[in-house]
Amino acid sequence: MKTVRPLLFFVSLLLIVGLACGGNGTPTRVPATEQPIDIDEPTSAPEPTEPPATEAPATEAPEPTEPPTPEAQQFFTEEFDNPLSSDWTTRIDFAHPNITDSSKVTVETDDGRLVWDFGNKYVYYYLFYGAHEYKDVVLEVHSENKGKNNNNVSLICRYVPEVGWYEFNIANSGLYEISFARILSNGRVEYNRIANGGSTHIKAGLAVNEYYAKCQGNELTLKINDMDVASVQDKKYGELSKGQVGVSVSSFNVLPIRVEMDWFKISEP
Repeated sequence: MKTVRPLLFFVSLLLIVGLACGGNGTPTRVPATEQPIDIDEPTSAPEPTEPPATEAPATEAPEPTEPPTPEAQQFFTEEFDNPLSSDWTTRIDFAHPNITDSSKVTVETDDGRLVWDFGNKYVYYYLFYGAHEYKDVVLEVHSENKGKNNNNVSLICRYVPEVGWYEFNIANSGLYEISFARILSNGRVEYNRIANGGSTHIKAGLAVNEYYAKCQGNELTLKINDMDVASVQDKKYGELSKGQVGVSVSSFNVLPIRVEMDWFKISEP
């Protein structure tokens, strides 16, 4: 009976192994146990926040700059479209010692013209262009008489303050004169005649004239309405070799005097 017990043991062992192999000899995969996963509840995204405002660094504003002043021209035609610049200076003389009031005299640009309006007698009103000095120069002006027929329109060359100038006078009545004007120690002006005469080329009355004056060396030349009138040499008053240029209007013993200039030209001979 001892042989039966080992046999039963062996059979039992085989039975256990067979059960373990599932009965078909194919190993089985035991499913892995799933571990619980903690899932956080969804939360709202945080509201976007604006970065704190920061002030831009303070910067100093640039200093305002003025446009550059245009350089004064030497040779040009002044057409009086704008008020006269500071390059022009004024001198007023009185032909009568008892008259020293120029309050009723105005000289200003108006609608493209330079208007000389005189409500006083015996006034010599000069405008000098002081931006340049000229040795040899040609001056021209377009002038219209709008008042009484007794006035002078003058062209000036080689003006030197405290010394004098050359002056070409054209009277609306038909006369002309070329003079050296010397400034005396008391400030008054002494007019020294170099040449004079009358010319039929001057349009008298309410008319338009164009005057031309040339200073070249010691020769002084006057033309009126494109016609030659006088050319003389100054052999006596050779004190002026160069200077400023200018234009003038004078009143005498009748009023009103009104002259309108359309343009004034400075050019080389």
